[in-house]
Amino acid sequence: MISTLILTRNEEQDLPACLQSVACCDDVHVFDSCSTDNTCAIARAFGAHVHQRAFDSYAAQRNAALDTVPFRHPWVLVLDADERINPELWTEATAAVAALPLSDEPPVAAFRIRRHDHFFNRPLRHAQILSLYPRLVRLGRVRYTRAINEFLETDGETRTLRGSFQHYPFSKGLARWFEKHNQYSSMEAEIVADRAFRGEASLHTALLHPDFHTRHRARKAIFYLLPARPLVRWLYILVARGGLLDGTAGIAYATLQAFYEWQIVLKTRERLAASMPTHLVATHPTLPPAPAAAVATAAGSQGHLYREEALACDRA
Repeated sequence: MISTLILTRNEEQDLPACLQSVACCDDVHVFDSCSTDNTCAIARAFGAHVHQRAFDSYAAQRNAALDTVPFRHPWVLVLDADERINPELWTEATAAVAALPLSDEPPVAAFRIRRHDHFFNRPLRHAQILSLYPRLVRLGRVRYTRAINEFLETDGETRTLRGSFQHYPFSKGLARWFEKHNQYSSMEAEIVADRAFRGEASLHTALLHPDFHTRHRARKAIFYLLPARPLVRWLYILVARGGLLDGTAGIAYATLQAFYEWQIVLKTRERLAASMPTHLVATHPTLPPAPAAAVATAAGSQGHLYREEALACDRA
């Protein structure tokens, strides 16, 4: 009735618990981004099917999985390795899918599921930016867009399940969280600096559009136009979402999220400054430039190494 898709990259620590939580599924697929640890071996030991593809973006990776993996069932539960489901959610999901008529027009394309984040061993009941995520999707009816913090475009209705799943973003410690969000903020800054999102910044759409995903895109576009975004995010989590009720864990989580937003702000400024015409940028004394031949040699060797790594993963 439902297949499971888990995206991974060096997830040997978290993957076993995730796979245990979907033991009731008879068709589990791990879509791996060229892990260098025991991720793939662990997945196979649990009986999961393993597929590999060199990573380029989160949306592209998810779309590639939905397009190329030979799923047994038309519905796919999409998870990350640091997430867990419970039997109650699985029972509800299978019942919801089974209840859909075969001639459903327009088709139901996805189901949103409530996510509960954990700050180390403390569940965050309020301090979350979003609470509902479209994670149960119908093959051929959905498409992911946006390189990071993806949007889901659907050809059909999106419904909501009552159950929830658990998310453990700090399972590998704070150092790993900072490392990942340093990468995420660079990807976000590239999107913000490009400013292509401005056409979606409609207050009317953000408030009144009937489609949940369209409203979410408009709200995110409006958010990127606001001044003092780190402070806005901090206050939103603590006050609007009630994060203060989570105590010190909620305050710590909100502060980390505000710092993440501040990284995006600074990296966006950096990218915009780098793209300015040279006559508008203040000049400063610099070291003599390296010879052009040396620069070309270094760049060529780095590109060669990266390409070889990607090809090696593609052949695996």
